[in-house]
Amino acid sequence: MSELYYDPYDVAIDVDPYPTYRCLRDEAPLYYNEKFDFWGLSRFADVEQALRDVENLSSAKGDILEVVKAEPVMPLGVFINEDPPLHTVHRLLVSRAFTPRKMKAIEDQVRAFCAACLDPLVGGDRFDFTLDLGAEMPMRVIGMLVGMPDSLQRSVRSIAGRRLRNKPGEPLPVSKENYFNGNMFRDYVSWRAQNPSDDLVTELLNVEFDDVDGVRRKLSTEELLVFLGVVANAGTETVGRLFGWLGKVLGEHPAQRRELAEEPSLIPGAVEEVLRMEPPVHHIARYVANDVEYHGQTVPAGSALLLMAGSSNRDERKFEDPERFDIRRNANHLSFGRGTHFCLGASLARLEGRVALEEILKRWPDWTVDMENAVRAPTAAVRGWDSMPVSVG
Repeated sequence: MSELYYDPYDVAIDVDPYPTYRCLRDEAPLYYNEKFDFWGLSRFADVEQALRDVENLSSAKGDILEVVKAEPVMPLGVFINEDPPLHTVHRLLVSRAFTPRKMKAIEDQVRAFCAACLDPLVGGDRFDFTLDLGAEMPMRVIGMLVGMPDSLQRSVRSIAGRRLRNKPGEPLPVSKENYFNGNMFRDYVSWRAQNPSDDLVTELLNVEFDDVDGVRRKLSTEELLVFLGVVANAGTETVGRLFGWLGKVLGEHPAQRRELAEEPSLIPGAVEEVLRMEPPVHHIARYVANDVEYHGQTVPAGSALLLMAGSSNRDERKFEDPERFDIRRNANHLSFGRGTHFCLGASLARLEGRVALEEILKRWPDWTVDMENAVRAPTAAVRGWDSMPVSVG
């Protein structure tokens, strides 16, 4: 038997990482990769506990392995890469856009965006879950929340996609001095300051808050620009990838897909089960701030630790028959994280996934995936498809 090996950039493993994940959970629940110098946790209980451990595991150096390793200069406002109390202050400001009340208020508009993408395709015999919907709708929804004009949405989407693309087999290149900025929003924010509206940017331009030093102030322009960059990146790439997986997984389970068409109340649970089976984000990285022990071994301070949500979601210790897709399962997955850094946009991703499936199934209760022409996205940070074509009708 060959020695157990895992790295997130290995293209052959990434095609189907689940057998390797299972070996890791069984044989090396705390795994160390010498080549790239990182540790990894693969079991559900370990990953869940680590996600909640803000005392020993820091987000301040990034949540992507390459970023944690590079230790770039992190600009103020990348709230997903901050620790409490700073993270708490910034997250509270941005969370204004994602309240349950806001989600309820935008559902009709999300449905209208979805219909605008799908209606021109009705009557045809092909449909692409990624190109026709995943690449379009999430950016329009974020654009609506933020108040972004259509012209800016397209450039934001292409920049967001490029940022996460690595060469096959290689880590993502990370700029230490200019890891992240929101410069693409600068002209827009300046214009919006003179032309206020009912959107997140206007709200953030005017909000006053107490910062970590107890000073009452408004956001600086740089903070606001970075906020927008984070929201745009997270809201387009990950949700867009979810759409491809919805098409593929439900295409492979026609009986359950037809149940959803007949009983739409099952759709929210089906979205959760797809998120468990094929999450767009398989790894969440942390910087080890203090020595921490797992399975009798010490992971020393200064290490990079990979929390393998893609593995934990199929842990036999947590889920009964985890390789089986089941739309009625209570899919209590870790795809949105846990604790302080639980995904801020989870409610929006769930809304978009549910509405998209409802609208697709109304038009096409049956489809067949064309795997010969499907195209995987070349990125280790977000796992999914650049194209997921299906035959319909």
